[in-house]
Amino acid sequence: MDKVPLPKDGDSLDQDQFLTILSREEALERFQAALFPREIPSEGRRLADALGHALAEDVIAPLDVPPFDRSNVDGFAVRSADVASAGEGAPVRLILNGETVACGIAPTKPVLSGSATLVATGAPLPRGADAVVMVEYTQPAGAGAIDVRRALSPGQFVSYAGSDIARGETVLRAGTVVGSREIGMLAACGIAEVAVIRKLRVGVISTGDELVQPGSPLRPAAIYDTNGAIVAAAIDENGGKAMFLGAIPDDEAKLEAAMRQALLESDMLVLSGGTSKGAGDLSHRIIDRLGKPGIIAHGVALKPGKPLCLAVCDGKPVVILPGFPTSAMFTFHDMIVPVLRRMAGLPPRTDAKVRATVPVRIASELGRTEFVMVALIEGRNGLIAYPSGKGSGAITSFAQADGFLRIDALADQMPAGTEAEVTLFTPHVRVPDLVIIGSHCTGLDLVTAPLARAGLSVRSIAVGSSGGLGAARRGECDLAPIHLFDDRSETYNTPFLAEGLELVPGWRRMQGIVFRKGDRRFEGLSAPDAVRAALTDPACIMVNRNQGAGTRILIDRLLGGARPEGYWNQPRSHNAVAAAVAQHRADWGMAIAPVAQASGLGFIPLAEEHYDFALVTERKQRPAVQAFLDALASPESRAALDRAGFRPA
Repeated sequence: MDKVPLPKDGDSLDQDQFLTILSREEALERFQAALFPREIPSEGRRLADALGHALAEDVIAPLDVPPFDRSNVDGFAVRSADVASAGEGAPVRLILNGETVACGIAPTKPVLSGSATLVATGAPLPRGADAVVMVEYTQPAGAGAIDVRRALSPGQFVSYAGSDIARGETVLRAGTVVGSREIGMLAACGIAEVAVIRKLRVGVISTGDELVQPGSPLRPAAIYDTNGAIVAAAIDENGGKAMFLGAIPDDEAKLEAAMRQALLESDMLVLSGGTSKGAGDLSHRIIDRLGKPGIIAHGVALKPGKPLCLAVCDGKPVVILPGFPTSAMFTFHDMIVPVLRRMAGLPPRTDAKVRATVPVRIASELGRTEFVMVALIEGRNGLIAYPSGKGSGAITSFAQADGFLRIDALADQMPAGTEAEVTLFTPHVRVPDLVIIGSHCTGLDLVTAPLARAGLSVRSIAVGSSGGLGAARRGECDLAPIHLFDDRSETYNTPFLAEGLELVPGWRRMQGIVFRKGDRRFEGLSAPDAVRAALTDPACIMVNRNQGAGTRILIDRLLGGARPEGYWNQPRSHNAVAAAVAQHRADWGMAIAPVAQASGLGFIPLAEEHYDFALVTERKQRPAVQAFLDALASPESRAALDRAGFRPA
């Protein structure tokens, strides 16, 4: 504790005064300038031992998750066109293929028109199938047949390859603390070891003759040492590994020896007490003997917390907190936690809010209480809770959400515009600095990486070009990535901008036909000739893209009204298209060149697509938006895009 001893005979009544009192901002700036930049120590850890550690580098997905199109329910894999007219009063009869596809079993028989294959939840989808009918909506129809009583849309109850995690996607950012959700994501990608930041070893010392450790009898005039336990716990909460070295009595030699030993064994030293300017306050007097530059600030314009002392001794921070517990913890959380978390490679800690507006209608099933995971973003009139659309089988739905909202069992929907209560997963949710909603591209990760390294949080929500434009018009994002081709003007993106939006050029992506190398129907042909060849072969199955995708516009122009086999198979990403072709569930589709190359597929160039950004003009001057625009124009980002197979605009 801080002490003001009574003067002894011969002592001068004049005592040292505080050095120049600094503002909070100046003291923190000086402290950080003396410590940073610095190398953050890292180490490799197996997945089971990485819990609670911060990632030292970005983690890139080495494969698609799921790695194949799979069923979301127990039922029958079918062609949706076969059951388009099915209903309770007009069932459609399908012949069973005589094969049961379970998890871990690769299907061997295709689903031909008028047939169905029994599949389990999580099982691969057979060739030819584009939907799954739940077993509850079927009925046996004699030996080897079923009656289907429910119509299906293409893709219903199907999770496409890469719909959860796409190959080449940045799964987790450096600085992310590994918890059970993150371990699930890493395991889903087959990653057994990750580089993590070694936890900072922080020595903790309490000072004072009057201190007694909890659990020991309290002698007269003594107090229990609360600071030691509180400070150690706060260090552990913020990325450090506290090493409590006990309470040292007011003996200068003993205290100096303890401080020297602590600095040898740790990366940082935190003391409490002995920081005032009384004759009995020793801690600050010892610091200048421990290393250079020594004291950085002694006395900060805080209430409480004025006696705070900040020092750096040969590269290691030394902090002397005020002795009173309230003052100690106030200054620790306000002044020391930002430095500790930065040294530990963690993002700044912020508080979370719990009321948010839901921007889109969320359908629900009557009779079941539903919990919808949401990501929190800042809108025009407060927090917006954007629901995850990846489904219950997606690892990222849980890991990337900030919390969840509840839909009552008696409701069949939550209307758009509802103000809902969001239950947070952690008490320290940070509303993102930059929100990007629209079409996803792995090139985005290359441009936003410098922002993440600068401490800015970026949230990217993939809803397609059209969905992104809608979010931008409603003010739910800063930028909407789009790649939409206008037939009338034969230009990209600009014709689709509404009032209040402006175009920011991004990069060019070569779109083309993907096929398995060696397929004579495609080798050596131009894209139009290859499609004509595919249309003449009834056994040649295509894989399409979803409505609203820029790629879908190119495909429909190329097909000219034709609807070949596989047309209604409509995954939502380039990675899922490549996976369908590579795994022989389809023979051709359209994707971008980098995805084709990563999947080892043949590629026939068709058109250079413009991947640009619709910027919400009213948000243009926000610091995070300006940081993104700077990163997009930087030579480093342009070079990274070029290496990845993109052509910067």
